Amino acid sequence: MLGEMLILLLILGAVIVVILMTTIVQVEQYETGVALRLGKFYTMLNPGWNFVIPLITQVFKVDLRIQVLDVPRQEVITKDNSPTMVDAVVYYRVADGKKAVLNVANFRAAIVNMAQTTLRGVVGDMELDEIFSSRDKINAILRDKLDIETDPWGIKVDNVEIREVDPSPNVKAAMEEQTSAERERRAAILKADGEKRSAILSAEGDKQSRILEAEGLRQAKVLEAQGERTKTILEKQGQAQGLRITAMGASTLDSKALTVLSLDSLKALGAGASTKFVIPFEISKLFEGASDYVGYSRKAGDRQLSEIKDVEKALGKADDILGTIPTAEEMAQEIDAIKEEVEEAAQAVASEGIKDDYSGTEPPREL
Repeated sequence: MLGEMLILLLILGAVIVVILMTTIVQVEQYETGVALRLGKFYTMLNPGWNFVIPLITQVFKVDLRIQVLDVPRQEVITKDNSPTMVDAVVYYRVADGKKAVLNVANFRAAIVNMAQTTLRGVVGDMELDEIFSSRDKINAILRDKLDIETDPWGIKVDNVEIREVDPSPNVKAAMEEQTSAERERRAAILKADGEKRSAILSAEGDKQSRILEAEGLRQAKVLEAQGERTKTILEKQGQAQGLRITAMGASTLDSKALTVLSLDSLKALGAGASTKFVIPFEISKLFEGASDYVGYSRKAGDRQLSEIKDVEKALGKADDILGTIPTAEEMAQEIDAIKEEVEEAAQAVASEGIKDDYSGTEPPREL
């Protein structure tokens, strides 16, 4: 009897413990709780310990963290009738725990089926090349459509990524051939473009070389012509200067100056080593001119002052060119010296019997 009572007490205690344990519900920080009392929604349970009435209250915990679902690999026919195997990954989270519990029996399976259906529809409206080149566009379309479709379930789709696009083997082979041909075409284009650029650069360099060579020849000819021109100008200027000096000297030489020059010539003649002289003029006239110069019996005709000044302005003074004309005393001394030399020369000529070889001239007179 006592044993039976002990067993009943133990059973009652166990029941009480179980009831107490079911009275306290612990909800984690990343979860939310949906409480149903007698099969009807009662309240949402917050993170922490929550007290509920056991036996008549049912609690569903929902994870609010971002979840990842793999969309199984499936065959999709593209717009250009190319069979392609496609799979994807869906990133989602529960935004409303009440809807996720009450509006759908298994929201994970529902999301997978919805993703497969949406993926077939989006990829089927595109060509294969567009699928390869527009993955970001496809991902955005899938995300927006899934987010709208799963909103009644309290699900928020954050992202959808196409993981693999695998065409059929025949399509792969064709794509490889196309890629190979495209690469060969680009290589040929690049090679042709390189040869074209090389030819252009070579022609441009040859052109510049010829231009520089022609420019050098032209400059050389110009410099040569300028040199010839300068040489000719200098020669003509020298000749003109010589003629001007000669003309100026002739314009300023009067009979007095000519007499002095003649006497200088005789002096140089007498100073030579030769013992024979040929005098082609009458020497007496020379001495008469010298006497007139010394005695101031003759006067040279005066030049026009303005004419002489013009010549001197152009060429310089006559004295600077011809030297200073000697004075009367200097001329007298010079004449005496020349007379002595001429007498000595005449005596030598007379002693050797030299005659004047020129017809129409008189023999030298005795001074």
